[in-house]
Amino acid sequence: MDWDDLRYVLAVAEARSLAGAARTLGVNHTTVLRRIDGFERRLGIRLFDRLATGYVLTAGGEELVGAAGRIDETVTALERKLAGRDVRLSGIVRVTTTDTLMGSILPEVLAEFRRTYPRIQIEVAVSNFLFNLTKRDADVAIRPVINPPETLVGRRIGKIAFAVYGSRRYLARHKSKDLAAHQWVAPDDGLADTSVALWMRRTLPDAEIALRANSLLALRQAAQADLGLAALPCYLGDATPALKRMHPPLAEMTTALWILTHEDLRHTARIRAFTEFAAKALVRRRALLEGIATRPRRRKA
Repeated sequence: MDWDDLRYVLAVAEARSLAGAARTLGVNHTTVLRRIDGFERRLGIRLFDRLATGYVLTAGGEELVGAAGRIDETVTALERKLAGRDVRLSGIVRVTTTDTLMGSILPEVLAEFRRTYPRIQIEVAVSNFLFNLTKRDADVAIRPVINPPETLVGRRIGKIAFAVYGSRRYLARHKSKDLAAHQWVAPDDGLADTSVALWMRRTLPDAEIALRANSLLALRQAAQADLGLAALPCYLGDATPALKRMHPPLAEMTTALWILTHEDLRHTARIRAFTEFAAKALVRRRALLEGIATRPRRRKA
C-alpha cells in the first residue's frame, strides 16, 4: 500500500470533493481522480460513493481513513521532530499570511531576508484562514491573531490599527461625517469573525452595502473605485495614495500581529533564522502597522 495514495484518500475524505482535495494537495483534480480510482482498483473495494453532493465514504472507506488518519498523525509528528533537528541554513520555509500583508509590506521583508539568506527558499501560501501548522501545511504563520492556538509558539509584533477610508473622489461627492450616511464595501460571511466585520455589525447594522468580498485587499480595490467606504488595516489604507483616512484608528477594530510556528520546529535553523529576521523587520515597521506613520521605516545603510 502506497502511503502517497493514502494522502489522496485523506484529502478527498476531508474536502468531500476532488477539487477541494486538489487545492489541499497542490495538484489538479484529474490527478486526484486518477489516484483514487487506481487505489480502489488495486484494493478491490469502493472507498467513496460519488454523489451529487460530493464524495462520501463507504463503510470500508471509513475504516481505512480511520487507520490512515492515525498513521498520518504519527508520520507528521515524526517529520516535525526530525525537521526540528535540521541545522542547515538552506532549504524551504513555507509561510502562510494574509492577502493584505502580502499585498503591502511583507514582500519587502521577504526580499530583505533573501538577500541575507540566499540559500533559503520561501514558499508563500496566501490565505485569510490560519493554516494547520501541526500538520505542516506551513512552517510559519504571519498574521493577525487575537488568541494564538496553544499548540503554536511565537512572538507578538505589536498592534494592528484599523481605520475607515474612502477614495478622494468619493469623499469629494459625499461630505457627510456620519458614517451611517455613506455606502460601504464590506466583508462577506467568509470574514465574519474578523474585527472589521464585528465592528460593522455593531456600529453600522443598517448601512447601505454596495459590495461584499472575502478579502480586505479586494475591499481596498473597491474603495479605490469609488464604490464606498471601507474599514481597512492602516498599513494597507495609509499606503494607498488614492484613499484618504477619515479619522484616527478605531480602538474597537484593533488586533495584533503574530509570527507563529510549531514547538517542534522552533529550533530548526532556517525557520529560526526566518522568524527572528521577520520579527525584527516587522518591528521596524510597527509605526505603519499601528497607524502612526504612512510609510515603512527603512533600515539605515
